Amino acid sequence: MSDRQYILFYKPYGVLCQFTDDSASPRSTLKEYIEIPNVYSVGRLDFDSEGLLLLTNDGQLKHHLIDPQFEHSRTYWVQVEKVPTEEALQQLREGVTIQGYRTKKAIVTRLENEPDLPARNPPIRFRANIPTAWIELTLTEGKNRQVRKMTAAVGFPTLRLVRVAIAHLRLDDLEVGKWRMLTDYELQELRAKVLPRRLR
Repeated sequence: MSDRQYILFYKPYGVLCQFTDDSASPRSTLKEYIEIPNVYSVGRLDFDSEGLLLLTNDGQLKHHLIDPQFEHSRTYWVQVEKVPTEEALQQLREGVTIQGYRTKKAIVTRLENEPDLPARNPPIRFRANIPTAWIELTLTEGKNRQVRKMTAAVGFPTLRLVRVAIAHLRLDDLEVGKWRMLTDYELQELRAKVLPRRLR
């Protein structure tokens, strides 16, 4: 276990969840922020999404966190265009159909106040005649661009998306673009939540 690494990172907007980019116009990658070798992100956050990313070289833990059969939670704060109706929120809770796939039940609440988050760079486009609102959405699956597709499906497109928790791990006081190692207690709790007893 001593060679295992477990890192929490606050991914900024406009950064790929990988360490290299071979495209014709290379974009920012994790290499610019994290100098620990041979760690890989557990799941992904889109280039245009922000928030909590867990990186590790523990393949067993990674598998149990990202395989949908184990249904581990991820929580997002989502700024949407317009103010969602209770009917739309209930649709998200019950599951919506996106590209022929029915999403699993989700926990969804509308946030009464805008969450205390660092300003995004660049900021979202402001339109004075169209209000926005924030919702908290907890999923137990992670399809490609799922949150954005879900809110669009009920008529409230996502403007800003920030992952604030993976299981019990939260952003808390982590600053944008910064990372830290999991504490021993956090790791023990994560392994207890994620792994079957025989593998802890």
